[in-house]
Amino acid sequence: MAKLSPEDDKRKKAVFDCMSPRRQKHILKKGYDQWDPFEEPKDPIDMRKDKTRRTSQSLIREFLQSRLIEDYSNDFGRGAFDICLGIINEEERYLGMYEFSCWYNELLKMEGYE
Repeated sequence: MAKLSPEDDKRKKAVFDCMSPRRQKHILKKGYDQWDPFEEPKDPIDMRKDKTRRTSQSLIREFLQSRLIEDYSNDFGRGAFDICLGIINEEERYLGMYEFSCWYNELLKMEGYE
């Protein structure tokens, strides 16, 4: 953590002193010096955007609207949403699923199954 000004250091101490003893113990366990009570919050998942500047919600809505309602179930929608979040967040697990899906689709085309 960056060095705090004397005023910020006083504010940090005041925040710490107002916490419950249990929460204080948790912070002390991780290290008071590393604790940053002024850290900016992370974006909520539904506010994160992909390279096209769409949120996960708008991507899923577009995707499911491109399908016939009879062709998908709740599980299908949940799976699509999971991989959507994983790809937007660039999680290795979901990137692997995506790469495999693309590769397998090409394999099927090359062997004449599609």
